Amino acid sequence: MRVWQMLVLAVVQGVTELFPISSLGHSVLIRTILSWHFPKTSPDFLPFLVVLHVGTASALLLYFWRDWRDILAGLWRARGRAGNEQARLFWLLVVASVPAGLIGLLFEKKIKLLFGNLVVAALFLMVNGIVLLIGDALKKRRPDHTLDHMSWGKALFIGAAQALALIPGMSRSGVTVVAGLHKGFDYAVAARFSFLMATPIIGAAAVLEIPKLFRVTGHVDLPAILLSGLLAGLFAYLSTWILMRYFRKQEVQALRPFGYYCLGAGALALLWHFVGA
Repeated sequence: MRVWQMLVLAVVQGVTELFPISSLGHSVLIRTILSWHFPKTSPDFLPFLVVLHVGTASALLLYFWRDWRDILAGLWRARGRAGNEQARLFWLLVVASVPAGLIGLLFEKKIKLLFGNLVVAALFLMVNGIVLLIGDALKKRRPDHTLDHMSWGKALFIGAAQALALIPGMSRSGVTVVAGLHKGFDYAVAARFSFLMATPIIGAAAVLEIPKLFRVTGHVDLPAILLSGLLAGLFAYLSTWILMRYFRKQEVQALRPFGYYCLGAGALALLWHFVGA
């Protein structure tokens, strides 16, 4: 894996992980269309993926540090129970994280068979676009729900939607925001819950892979890998900042541009595969 390829993928990861356009789908499309073949046996491959996840999770923690400070302080005051608003939010995030975690563990091997398949990624990128457009169409004009109105059932529903993002082309932030809109939240509230939910998910993915780093053999380009993680984190932070400002200002059709983009990108990728490749 060349240094410039690492840096390009790091920027793509940082942007598409938070924007509702599927980081995994874009990774598959870019690597396939540009014929970038990265053997999983390469010494750089696993450390690169882990550091990208660490960078993205760190960016989310940095952006929402006040939220997490209040959540953990509330959990401490409630002695681990859902005894106050902040502690209750913590357990809602735990409940929302369960479906994707279970499905990922149970079907890990089958899901990994989809990785690297351009047709699957392109088709589901288009499906993701349709989901975003439907979410805009079904959104209530005047949603009145805040996170205080988040019930255990709503959290579980949003978490179940998150499991769709295990498929290349489906966006984690996209499907969870749409699920939040469906349950009566506005764009900003749905996005906030989605991004808070993403922090432990992305962080856990990195933590689970870290022990494997000790089994890596061969030369590792550590400066390039660390720079990639820094870039991924920087662009993830900027993406979060841009999206949260954008969603606070938009009352209707905020997902429409992303929906059209996903439809166009997926269609062009399929056209390239069947006609131009």
